[in-house]
Amino acid sequence: MSGLLALLDDVAAIAKVAATSVDDIAAQAAKAGTKVAGVVIDDAAVTPKYVHGFEASRELPIIWKITKGSLFNKLVVLLPAALLLNAFAPWVITPLLMLGGAYLCFEGAEKVFHAFVPHASHAVDEDLDVGDPAHLEETRVRGAIKTDFILSAEIMTIVLSTLDAGDIWVTAGALALAGIAITAAVYGSVALIVKMDDIGLLLAKRARTGAGRGLGRGLVRGMPKLLSALSFVGTLAMLWVGGSIILHGLEVTHLWAWPYETIHHWAEAVAHAVPEALAGFSGWLTTAVADGVIGLGIGLLLVPVVTRIIGPLFSKKPAH
Repeated sequence: MSGLLALLDDVAAIAKVAATSVDDIAAQAAKAGTKVAGVVIDDAAVTPKYVHGFEASRELPIIWKITKGSLFNKLVVLLPAALLLNAFAPWVITPLLMLGGAYLCFEGAEKVFHAFVPHASHAVDEDLDVGDPAHLEETRVRGAIKTDFILSAEIMTIVLSTLDAGDIWVTAGALALAGIAITAAVYGSVALIVKMDDIGLLLAKRARTGAGRGLGRGLVRGMPKLLSALSFVGTLAMLWVGGSIILHGLEVTHLWAWPYETIHHWAEAVAHAVPEALAGFSGWLTTAVADGVIGLGIGLLLVPVVTRIIGPLFSKKPAH
């Protein structure tokens, strides 16, 4: 009997430790998830283009294929890589994070530049040319998964940088949980967005009440505006997050701490100059605007470098 009681005590202790670890994983994942808003919003705004031109019956299957590819990117490729870097070369994480921040700045600035100076993109024109639906579907899915890999790498690096140093299993669990949750949020939202037109049309035709039919018509009319709003917010968030990552990286690596410290002092000054109830938001807004302006500047400097030098190098086809 004493042996059984001892065993039960051990089981209870293990269960307690396991429960604590689960709580730690959930808390770390939640903390990390708030840092990737810019990437998540932009991803949700951009992904619907990959189902453009297909029959409605293929939209959700395509999104599901991209979702599975995204999970593979995060859990099978990037998570082990992140753990290895964290264990054996943690000094690499901040430069990688800054590189990802520069990518976000470029993406955001390129959208701003395109809005003010519209220009054609042969790659986009070719991508939107439907052609053979079966072949195009596989091409689109592969392209979406490649794009997702870049965004997922940035997401996982941001998540890793926000986690407290500790047990490797807690870190792995938090990375996995955050990756799954973010993937579900992004592609669940995308699925809802791309089917919203169909839902609206169904309501407009078959709803039993005038209010229901009006809601359906409103959904159909409102979707283009929602996508535009998502794209706009996503662009702002990418510039803000990208600029913040680079400035924080410069401060952490002691390469150039002045910009980060100056913006921090501005935010404190603004927070002290407004009523206490608005202090927190005002300080955050000051930091976000300054980070976004700097992110836009960095991105605009990168636009010609990426489009005229780096892009052509990677797009060159090997000679036969």
